[in-house]
Amino acid sequence: MGCGSSTPATETRPAPSSSSSKPAAQAGGSSAGDGKKSFDSEYKRGKTLGEGAFSVVIEATNKSTNESFAVKVVTKSKLTKEDEVALKDEIQVLNELQHPHIIRLYKVFEEKDFWYLITEKMMGGELFDRIVAKSYYNEKEARDVCKILFEAIGMCHDNAVAHRDLKPENLLLRSEDNDSEIKIADFGFAKKVLKPNSLTTQCGTPGYVAPEILEGNAYDTKSDMWSLGVIVYILLGGYPPFIEQNQRELFRKIRKGNYEFHEEYWGSVSAEAKDLISCLLVVDPSKRMSAGEALKHKWMMKDSKELEGQSLDTNLVELRKYNAKRKFKAAVNAVILAQKMTSLGANFKENLE
Repeated sequence: MGCGSSTPATETRPAPSSSSSKPAAQAGGSSAGDGKKSFDSEYKRGKTLGEGAFSVVIEATNKSTNESFAVKVVTKSKLTKEDEVALKDEIQVLNELQHPHIIRLYKVFEEKDFWYLITEKMMGGELFDRIVAKSYYNEKEARDVCKILFEAIGMCHDNAVAHRDLKPENLLLRSEDNDSEIKIADFGFAKKVLKPNSLTTQCGTPGYVAPEILEGNAYDTKSDMWSLGVIVYILLGGYPPFIEQNQRELFRKIRKGNYEFHEEYWGSVSAEAKDLISCLLVVDPSKRMSAGEALKHKWMMKDSKELEGQSLDTNLVELRKYNAKRKFKAAVNAVILAQKMTSLGANFKENLE
């Protein structure tokens, strides 16, 4: 898809999906929203797993099958109209996306005061936490992660869906004992792209957001590829390509695509890996690599034995430091912002020169 047009476009929203999702066999019970059964009649509530501005995530057990799920309980009265539309978009998108590396939505209940989204429970924590716990780390391991991410996001893009908030916090593991069961989570900003360059909402996370979003240009799925470029850079280098304490300076660097491969950390990283990043962190989205193109890149096709020999142990030390800072910052900013429009910071436009 072409991208980067400076012509304003209206962000067209598709008709919201039915409140009932087609339940998977694992979820059991009746179809959601059929008026016959309530959430509490089918599921037994468990402990709280997390909280947001208008939702809480709890553990819940299906009373018929005894299987455990994560349930996002959304309080309707706390939703703005924009939030409600975004929630319906999230439900529609997740109903359409059935992929082994995308978090699964099994069922939805819409009741008088609450929405209940039944999803698979991710027991393995964040991907980055698993990586930094390794004793040894090499380019093959990083490449294996990239392959999964490109395939999963490629599937989203093939289905005309932009995630719009790809970052380490949204890369989760299903279990504690399998490194390959990576799942992309949190489709709260996800949006159907009905035609190229049809999205206009400025949303995302500072440090990972694409320059065209900051510029206020209409955009599409290519914005996700920029975010993946940032993630690949961190996976290989151990720190982000764009990092500034001052948000104005951070946004300036992103908009200009101003980053570098510091010799101290990148001297031993293969040239092909750096080339892949250079093809993703391209300011002009029309020239930015797609997920399909990334999968065919020479680094992605490189011999596994050769990549195993490319140690990233030095950069793993940096990745541990970065991950600790990231986790600390997340703890400080534990209250999730209530509205999408403030996801880049309440006064982010003041930081755009």
